[in-house]
Amino acid sequence: APDKRVQTAAATVSMVTARARIDFPARVGVRRISETWAMPAAQDVAAEIEALGFGSLFLPEAGGKECLTQSAAFLAATQRLVIGTGIANIHVRMPSAAEAGARTLTALYPGRFVLGLGVSHAPLVQRALGGAYRKPLATMRDYLDRMAAVPDQIEPGIGRPARLLAALGPKMIELSGTHADGAHPYLVTAAHTKTTREILGTDKWIVSEQAVAIGGPAGSADDDQLHRAHTHLEVYSGLPNYRNSWLRQGFDESDLVRGGSDRLARALVGMGSVENAAEAVTAHLDAGADHVVLQVLGDDPATDPRPALRELAGALGLGSSTPCETPT
Repeated sequence: APDKRVQTAAATVSMVTARARIDFPARVGVRRISETWAMPAAQDVAAEIEALGFGSLFLPEAGGKECLTQSAAFLAATQRLVIGTGIANIHVRMPSAAEAGARTLTALYPGRFVLGLGVSHAPLVQRALGGAYRKPLATMRDYLDRMAAVPDQIEPGIGRPARLLAALGPKMIELSGTHADGAHPYLVTAAHTKTTREILGTDKWIVSEQAVAIGGPAGSADDDQLHRAHTHLEVYSGLPNYRNSWLRQGFDESDLVRGGSDRLARALVGMGSVENAAEAVTAHLDAGADHVVLQVLGDDPATDPRPALRELAGALGLGSSTPCETPT
């Protein structure tokens, strides 16, 4: 049963009724870093992701390409695919620019753009961007308030674009319900997705991420898949926000070694056959996620994900997927 903190957060979130439209054509999408790809080639990948039956393409803002510009290119290259930022770094642009850009994309592609926002990490903000990393919750709340203050004359009649927060802790999850349209959890277990749903209630969006490393027989995870999982976790395991999140999820200091322990890697990455990977995705849906974006781990970020995605589309039955309806 939820603890008192979860119950209190859920009661607060339930008072907020405004929701934004997101027209996911299927309940499973893709997260992909395309920064090393020329945009025409990256657009071809997006078009095939749509053709395979996936419902979305979420892209990070890793310090290279600007994510709203990329989103516009992917929206133009597809017909129904939902494009989301996963996530847009709030330290990179002014709140008014984020809101105006999201409104323009929503005006051009109604129901197909999701603005995922995150507070980023102190090492990146302070060292790479030369900024100041202050209290994350207060910083995000102020940023969202400033977005809401953008006048209606900017894309009149559009209203608030669909907005999700990269929320890991209970207070940020609560904020994702009171000041946004839901949460976009990253590097979490299905149990965390369940807790997020308990906090947000039934009328907010949850779009969870699930990394996968496939290539072995059913029920197995070979050394190559574990290596890909540990490589994926290498950077994240040094960031306090994720380390604290994993401790809240029930892991301990022995799991927080660089690249993560085998236990952490197996819990966060769906490994083995395509069927095993599909089960990891389904676990989040069963736990309360409205939509799950899977991230194929290759030998490096430039690996073409399409061969794996073709296999996964079949295992997930995407040819017969039904649309993901807006919560009511």
